[in-house]
Amino acid sequence: MAEKQRTIKSPVSFKGKGLHTGVEVNLSILPAPENHGYLFKRTDLPGQPEIYPFAENVTDTSRGTTIEENDVRISTVEHVLAAIAGMRLDNAIIEVDGPETPILDGSATKYVKAIEKAGIIEQKAERRYFKLKEKIEYYDEENGVHIIAYPDQMQSINVLIDYNSDFLGNQYATLETWEDFKDEIAPCRTFVFLHELEQLAKLNLIKGGDLDNAIVIVDREMPQEDIDRLSELFNQPRIKVKEGILNNLELHFSNEPARHKLLDMVGDLALVGRWFQAKIIATRPGHLANVEFAKLLRQVMKKQMIKKNIPVYDPNVKPVYDINQIQQKLPHRPPFLLIDKTIYLDDKRVVCVKNITMNEPFFQGHFPGEPVMPGVLQIEALAQAGGMLILGLVPDPENYSTYFVKIDKVKFKAKVVPGDTLILKMDLLSPLKRGIAHMFGEIFVGEKLVCEGELMAQIVKDKNIES
Repeated sequence: MAEKQRTIKSPVSFKGKGLHTGVEVNLSILPAPENHGYLFKRTDLPGQPEIYPFAENVTDTSRGTTIEENDVRISTVEHVLAAIAGMRLDNAIIEVDGPETPILDGSATKYVKAIEKAGIIEQKAERRYFKLKEKIEYYDEENGVHIIAYPDQMQSINVLIDYNSDFLGNQYATLETWEDFKDEIAPCRTFVFLHELEQLAKLNLIKGGDLDNAIVIVDREMPQEDIDRLSELFNQPRIKVKEGILNNLELHFSNEPARHKLLDMVGDLALVGRWFQAKIIATRPGHLANVEFAKLLRQVMKKQMIKKNIPVYDPNVKPVYDINQIQQKLPHRPPFLLIDKTIYLDDKRVVCVKNITMNEPFFQGHFPGEPVMPGVLQIEALAQAGGMLILGLVPDPENYSTYFVKIDKVKFKAKVVPGDTLILKMDLLSPLKRGIAHMFGEIFVGEKLVCEGELMAQIVKDKNIES
């Protein structure tokens, strides 16, 4: 049977300090309707602005995950997201009356217990899964970070950490089933190395940190004056160091740091915005790597969703733009104008048509006796289709031109020959920012995919136009 979507039965609220800002904040988790997903609200600001927790909305990962939309931000969202995802909620609204979520005890367990106490209700709509079909990798050679996802029938996470610390050593943690999250992962607290503390304090961070919401790992000998300085920093009359941890804090698990890194991954991977079926193996993960990996997953997910929708060309239907209207919007002219019609256009997708005949000038040399459309011109045709899309987002497109910034992951699946009618589809992979458009393009002949790739372009105002 298909799984159903879930949301929290009744609201739950929390109060505490933000880890880095030290600001006292209130946070509430509320029910949300089917197909809503997760959404943050800043209730302390006019209009209660909303922020969707998607990977592309992450603006900082230095000591936690910060999301931002329309100049409104919320920091350290990973623990509450981990709790909501770990309890398998599909839909939830998170209201916060400050710039950062409360750190509580440095884990996700208080969020989890409150959700469990409030109850979870099953909704009518089916849970939506993104099924990974190919291996995905993220590799940061300089920092020894490697995250890889393999297609699987379920979602599991394996984490290995190694910080060259005699106390920590190599640690491994795994989450094979979501039923284990509540007891095995959620209680695991954030950790920090002693040598990092003073530097963080100098950067005006960890204002809400104390020895009750973080495991402080001592990885070097400490003179008494350093211990006294830490005592003053944390307003603690006596600080002791025993077995590598300040104040002889009892660990919940011998590998609690590795389990907390796994907890962070659960929260950061919630930024994909959909459940996915994959086996994830992560070596030395951190917020930056987690978010970059989530972006990769979102790109693959969007492409899969796009590929399910092959456009149909009906020559009996009047086009959105004919060739004369296209020439009013694009600066290209024959023999370098490579689209004939625009048959669909909205703010995220364009579909154009190019009819290939033996009269194309490039067939004279490519190749005599074996006419094949050059791959570079197929990409140019896609780019011109993308130009119709992104120039449609500015009020005076005739005053702008589009320029390639990047071409990536291009694949040619079949030859394009005279007599083919190309259906060129371009989709925005992310919102247009600073004139930069990141698009995924496909060319079809009938229902056959002949070319695909990612294109990045910039729209620039023509120099001969007065600003």
